[in-house]
Formats: sequence, C-alpha cells, structure tokens
Amino acid sequence: MRAQAIVFKNPKQLAIEPLSLPDVGVDDIEVTVEYSGISTGTERLLWDGSMPPFPGMGYPLVPGYETTGRVSKVGSNAKFEIGQRVFVPGANCFEGVKSLYGASASHLVTNASRVVAVEDALGEQAVLLALAATAYHAVSLGGKRENIIAPDLIIGHGIMGRLLARMTVASGAPAPTVWETQPERRAGDHAYKVIHPDEDDRKDYQAIYEVSGDANMLDQLIGCLKPGGEIVLAGFYKQKLAFEYAPAYMREAQIRTASEWRKADLMAVTQLVNTKRLSLDHLITHHEKPAFAKSAYEVAFGDALCLKMVLDWSANA
Repeated sequence: MRAQAIVFKNPKQLAIEPLSLPDVGVDDIEVTVEYSGISTGTERLLWDGSMPPFPGMGYPLVPGYETTGRVSKVGSNAKFEIGQRVFVPGANCFEGVKSLYGASASHLVTNASRVVAVEDALGEQAVLLALAATAYHAVSLGGKRENIIAPDLIIGHGIMGRLLARMTVASGAPAPTVWETQPERRAGDHAYKVIHPDEDDRKDYQAIYEVSGDANMLDQLIGCLKPGGEIVLAGFYKQKLAFEYAPAYMREAQIRTASEWRKADLMAVTQLVNTKRLSLDHLITHHEKPAFAKSAYEVAFGDALCLKMVLDWSANA
C-alpha cells in the first residue's frame, strides 16, 4: 500500500509524494489519517533549515507529530479496534526519507504502543494533545516534580501560552499574567490577563514560563523575578542564550529547560480533556487540504492570527 505524504525535499521545498507503507506487523496498527497539525515550533525549524542537528535529522523528510485518525488494520497483538480514533505522535514507516517525526501523511503504520486512543467526539482537536502534553511536562516534569510551581507569568500568547494559561486556571492556581507583543494575539476574552510587556512593572514573579522562543528576553525576565524565582524555557531556541550574571546572582535565579513530553504527560492531558477540566476549544484557527500544503505552512509560520493550522486528510478516510 502507498500513502500520500508531505515531504520536505530541502528547506522551504515541499512536495506531496506517494510513499510505500510496510506490512502491518503483529504489534502494529495501520491508521487512516483524518487530520494533522503543523507545529510552529520544531516544524518551523525543519521548514526553514535552522533545526539543530538531531539523530535522524536530514532531508528529504516527512514532518509531523500531531496526527489523528482511525485504525484501519490491526496486528494480532495490538489492542485496538478497527474504526477506533487514535492520536499518533509521529511514525517511522517510510523508506527513502528521514522520519524525524514522520506523521504528516494519508496513512501510517506504527507500533501500537506509540499511539493513544482518544474519544471519538474529540475529532480534529486531538491534534492538540502533543502541545498540551508539552505544556504539562514543562510544569510537572511528567508528574515527577513534587512541588509544582504554576506559572504566574507566561511569555507568549500563541497556542502553547494559551494551553499553559488554561492548565493553570484549571488547576485552581491564581490566573497568570500573559505577555504578548502582537495586538492580534492580545484580543479576546480570557480567564487571565493578556498585556503588552510595557504595561507590566511587577518585579516579584515566582515562576516565569517563556514559550515565545525569543532568545533575547532572559535579562528582562530575570529582572522581573522575586528572589529564588524560576524561569522555565519551554520554547525552542535556535539562537544562543545568554544573560548578565550579576542580576541573576542577586536574585539567586533558577533557569530550567523543559524537554519534550513523555507518554505519561500525554496520558495525563488526555484525561484532563476527557474530564472537561482542560478545554481545547478555539485553538484551531485554520484548515487546508494537503494539496495546498505549501501555502498552509507559509500561513502557519507567517500569520499572527493563525494559532494552529490543520491539514484535513479526511477526504481519504
């Protein structure tokens, strides 16, 4: 069987190509894809060629780790049912291309242990589970952090900033402040305050979560910390990070990086969504057919009004 897949031939060079799928093994499932999201973090770096070297990195590659669809074949050991909706956080099923993520395609074959069953009613919003798991991991370190300090300041009101803010409110912690420089992203009614950084003169934040990816903000953020406060770097940074030592020293500032989510994070946020404690409403703003994927990527990375672009493969389902 062959799948239609998004292939980055080189930076900013995209094609839709038929790629062969392997046979479904005893521990595998085949998924007929309905929707795949475009990541404005890591996928942007793959698109423009600025991704730091990682194992499996190279071109041509199939991107994508935000995919949902329905099970169409099941190996004898796989505990899924035909027609069941699942979330697929990447796949490695295509020959002749790199599959650093590998899930932006019409059909996928993957080990059943990688995927997560999701409620049918979740629909296209299931593509948001990877980002929600990333936000959850940043705060809780996969449930391993005993003294969780919820963010009281979030930098950036893109989709990651919104998910972090929603999780904070849902946890019962005080509503955070969110900094956003783009007026389009400050608009709307929210259960927390969204302001321009110039409007904020607080210097006593305990936990600042930076999710905008701006590598030049550390000195400003350190100046807003209370003594012993923490800055969590939860964006993805292609520039070198640096800061003045003396202000950080005087505050005994802590700086922590947040890595990618783990399976436990994904299961935790799936439970939060299923129990209605975390809403994924109004986060998907744009849709496009895979045939127009190049323009979809350009809009996803260039339009401030685009929080999440989803490629709609459902015509193939």
